[in-house]
Amino acid sequence: MNAYDKELGQSGDIALVQYGDGEISVLRPGRFVVCAVSGRKIPLEALRYWNPKLQEAYAGPAEALARWRELNPEGGGA
Repeated sequence: MNAYDKELGQSGDIALVQYGDGEISVLRPGRFVVCAVSGRKIPLEALRYWNPKLQEAYAGPAEALARWRELNPEGGGA
């Protein structure tokens, strides 16, 4: 760990990402984003699930479904 890493701490590894429809834009480089449901770190290269409307990342399909169910308690017509 160098002086720059110590100054930033672990938050220096968190990327700032804009989530779009089918693509992401990295606004600030980093190694991972944090799952909005579980709090797990998601390496950028493994990021596959997100919600562009809410600007949230999800660790996997289970977390994405959990958030959808939370937002659509009556099933949302699906």
